Amino acid sequence: MYCNSSRSVTLIAAPLLLIGTAAWSGEEVEFNVTNDGTEDLVVTVYDTSTRPSSVVLSNARITGFTSVPVSVSPDASGHANVSWTAVNTDANFRKCGHGDNVGVGSASTLSVHADSSCSSG
Repeated sequence: MYCNSSRSVTLIAAPLLLIGTAAWSGEEVEFNVTNDGTEDLVVTVYDTSTRPSSVVLSNARITGFTSVPVSVSPDASGHANVSWTAVNTDANFRKCGHGDNVGVGSASTLSVHADSSCSSG
């Protein structure tokens, strides 16, 4: 009986690498940022689970009722903590929005909007 030990090691190691890759890729919380209105928005999303907070979506134009996938770092509970800002694209009638969301889970939807007046300064 002939046994090729290097082939046996490869056959055993390959599935272990796949398992390790799956565990590693599962370390982020993935969710959708959705424009919940008809106007186009320019959106920025911050990962507030990290110190300092980091930008995970920067000035992205999201058309009405469209979603954009985002991945962020989880907190100790495995959920995401994010904040966001949004500005509509109508220069003549500027509207803004912002929010903080704690405990966002994977496959969640984070709705963003710009329906308040923008503060100057």
